[in-house]
Amino acid sequence: MRCPPLDARSYLKNYDFRYRITTELKMSKIFKLAHTFNCFYLTEIKTRKCLPFFVGGFQVGLLQQHVITQLLRYPQVFHIHDSYVELNPAFRDYNERSEQVDRVLRELRDEKAFITLKGWREECYEVRTKYACKSLMKMERSATCLFGIKKYGVYINGYVRHPTKGLCIWLQQRSSTKQTWPDKWDNLVGGGLSVGYGIFETAHKEANEEASIPPELLKNLINIGTISFFYKCERGLFPNTEFVFDLELPLDFIPSNQDGEVQNFQLLTADECLEKVLTPEFKLTSVPVVFDFFIRHGIINAETEPNYVELIEMLHVPLQTMYNNVLPNCTVNNSTLCEMKPENNIVH
Repeated sequence: MRCPPLDARSYLKNYDFRYRITTELKMSKIFKLAHTFNCFYLTEIKTRKCLPFFVGGFQVGLLQQHVITQLLRYPQVFHIHDSYVELNPAFRDYNERSEQVDRVLRELRDEKAFITLKGWREECYEVRTKYACKSLMKMERSATCLFGIKKYGVYINGYVRHPTKGLCIWLQQRSSTKQTWPDKWDNLVGGGLSVGYGIFETAHKEANEEASIPPELLKNLINIGTISFFYKCERGLFPNTEFVFDLELPLDFIPSNQDGEVQNFQLLTADECLEKVLTPEFKLTSVPVVFDFFIRHGIINAETEPNYVELIEMLHVPLQTMYNNVLPNCTVNNSTLCEMKPENNIVH
């Protein structure tokens, strides 16, 4: 008995179903985890449920509807349109924009309007269209995920070449008092790029504070590139780009914490480290850095990972070209903005 022919719509629907089923069956634990830390990029960004957020005529973020609902209370600061949200264009410079938004955020924090603001840091991130462009304003770190602001950080893979165990990796366990991801296992060193700090400056500062790595060892620090991903959770949206460093450490080096943000350290073999990374005990947004390290050192390769090529793509989501919208009334184009000398993003 012949099956009746499918029209185009039915065919595409069934094809999509078969593709999803096949993909799910072929997914390894590693690839499933990559889908998790890229959940917004792979699914929700296509639905266009979020509205673009503009500052100075340039798109710098995305806003979910529950955030927009709160911003409607501040019409003097945020102009809500049908298809986008704009910071009041009357705020003409960096300081005025930053102060006006900070005033609103502090009020929302005091009202306990958003769970993410419980982790208020009194630490700010720059708000830019791209990393190389001039900053348009600064924003409290804990609030940036409400606006889908691109965030930048630094990670250091600390590793040892053990004579009998081979490649071993140092991990830290985050303090139980951390505002985010308490008690989770993490890379040896990591930290966000705060206002006023460059990439290498942040790497050295965090290496000293988190693991007491002395300056003479940091001379061997190698900047190997970046990873990027777009994650979403109950706190907000995280379009993150991380500047990644490798640091080979001597066998007799034992890390120790100075800032109270780490409760434990472990030196694990590559297999032990990968096993821990694939559990809920590990900080999800640090997983891409470990995957990248294992790919570069051949631990994860085309023979062991069926989705090897796709996995590499998912560690480099094109965030720098993602927010390209410019309002018609903007008098400065994006390329000109990026030609302007950045104030606080100089690499030291």
